[in-house]
Amino acid sequence: MSSQEEILSDGRFSCVARDPRFWEMPEKERKVKIDKRFRAMFHDKKFKLRYTVDKRGRPVNYTSTENLRKFYALSESDSDLSGSDSKELTVKKKKKKKAKGKEEAD
Repeated sequence: MSSQEEILSDGRFSCVARDPRFWEMPEKERKVKIDKRFRAMFHDKKFKLRYTVDKRGRPVNYTSTENLRKFYALSESDSDLSGSDSKELTVKKKKKKKAKGKEEAD
């Protein structure tokens, strides 16, 4: 195969390098920004599916939350909140479990 430079130096394909339709999308613009109302979908069990095979039948080992993180990003004002909120959620879940355990013991 020819190298990328040889292809772009060819007169027939030189316009491809200058045409913005063929440029790669920047990482910042690639992901859709989501505000704080929808941040629960990153850690809620309702949105988490465990895949064992892909669409072609090959075995895989990933979850749907990894796909969500791949295509969606929290808005910049909410991204710093999401880290602290996830810690708060784990603390709240632990407290709920302890409370349920005490109720069952009574």
